[in-house]
Amino acid sequence: MVKIIGDTTSGLPESYAKSHDIPIIPQIINIGDESYLEGVEITYGTFLEKLKVAAELPKTAAPPPELFTEVFERFAPSGESIICILPSAVVSGTFRSATVGLQMAIEHGVREEIDVRIIDTQLVASPVATLLRLASQWAEQGASADTIEARVREMSSRCRVYFMVDTLKYLAMGGRIGGAAALLGSVLQIKPVLTLREGAIDTFEKVRTHRRAVDRLKQLVLEQIAPGDAGHLSVMHAAAEDQAQALVDYFRDELGLTSIDVLAVPPAVVTHAGPGVLAVGFFTE
Repeated sequence: MVKIIGDTTSGLPESYAKSHDIPIIPQIINIGDESYLEGVEITYGTFLEKLKVAAELPKTAAPPPELFTEVFERFAPSGESIICILPSAVVSGTFRSATVGLQMAIEHGVREEIDVRIIDTQLVASPVATLLRLASQWAEQGASADTIEARVREMSSRCRVYFMVDTLKYLAMGGRIGGAAALLGSVLQIKPVLTLREGAIDTFEKVRTHRRAVDRLKQLVLEQIAPGDAGHLSVMHAAAEDQAQALVDYFRDELGLTSIDVLAVPPAVVTHAGPGVLAVGFFTE
């Protein structure tokens, strides 16, 4: 059976990953002089607490290649194909880390035994978790590596991600916008709706007030999502559980969906956007 591998930027719940034997490679989180393996040496709650009081933004780093090498070498003797479904190479070094990790495994002599596909989805967060879930299901159903890879790449091209931030403070601290722009936003209550374009975080549009930004997220989903379960709608948040649940309730009523994933926004995104992030991810027709 094809093996599926992901990383912690997907936000895939640990319970799901364990029950479906999906290795999840941890990102590195640097807070001050301390360095942690995400999800292994620091919990999500602790990360948020440290972020709120940090004088400087924590920094994130891609997993060291050796973590991928270990997984590749562990599965190589079985002869199973391996598919790594990873975040955008524009915003994360994880794709490169996996590529280097594969080269290291090859140098260790596993070339004849290993078939590894490393996919840059050009996405981040919950849509990557959706692709990991689907790929795992397809593998369990006996789909080939070629089939799974093609499906993941095709779906990635139809994915849309939109999100909003509660405050511009963290974007300003991270150098994404100037301090004056952050002040302007706080005075005029400008709430940027952000998106992913070709794998990079970009401003989609600016709206006034939090309520209007939430309404815009709703509108974008209703206008673009594929009908029924094909849309694979997911809602993401960071310390905004009530707002996320309100979105879920709204979409259940408007779209008639019974299954909507609600996932935490990974630290690699929260670091730049801050607590209070609210996001949607889905696939078009």
